[in-house]
Amino acid sequence: MTTSYNRLDKDNAAVLLVDHQAGLLSLVRDIDPDRFKNNVLALADLAKYFELPTILTTSFETGPNGPLMPELKSLFPDAPYIARPGQINAWDNEDFVKAIKATGKKQLIIAGVVTEVCVAFPALSALAEGFEVFVVTDASGTFNELTRQSAWDRMSSSGAQLMTWFGLACELHRDWRNDVEGLATLFSNHIPDYRNLMTSYNTLTSAK
Repeated sequence: MTTSYNRLDKDNAAVLLVDHQAGLLSLVRDIDPDRFKNNVLALADLAKYFELPTILTTSFETGPNGPLMPELKSLFPDAPYIARPGQINAWDNEDFVKAIKATGKKQLIIAGVVTEVCVAFPALSALAEGFEVFVVTDASGTFNELTRQSAWDRMSSSGAQLMTWFGLACELHRDWRNDVEGLATLFSNHIPDYRNLMTSYNTLTSAK
């Protein structure tokens, strides 16, 4: 399937963080746990940096799925928080869909646990209702590479675009001249090696 290149637009995008819950996080085996948590928080930080409407949701958090990552609650104290009583597909929850539509945004950036269920189901549902969907692959996790690839194939064949949080940030930012220090600081906070670039940059600029 061939599609045109529709860039992410920070004025038309919302972020959906789906089921990043303590119990479900223990199931993630397709990416190193520390790296995965870093990627989730990087996505959250860029959502705040670009002032993107962000919606948090959990599934059956009083059961084995457990509570939402506390860092996400702290980062988005005023964001819509939809604790679903039982719906596996977040799109089946009316409050969740209402919160999304209330943003007025047509581009949805989705990440969650686990990829083939908590991400794929709402992603496919959103596509069916005419939204553009961008799945943040490295901030979504699952049992193993086989289930991950199956989910990626299903979503991408239906029109979802697969991205990493770093690519997402760069596409939203468009031009380094918009803010070198701000975005580079975000990168440095989540990519240790990126600090080397900033050290070089700071050395050059301070010498002028």
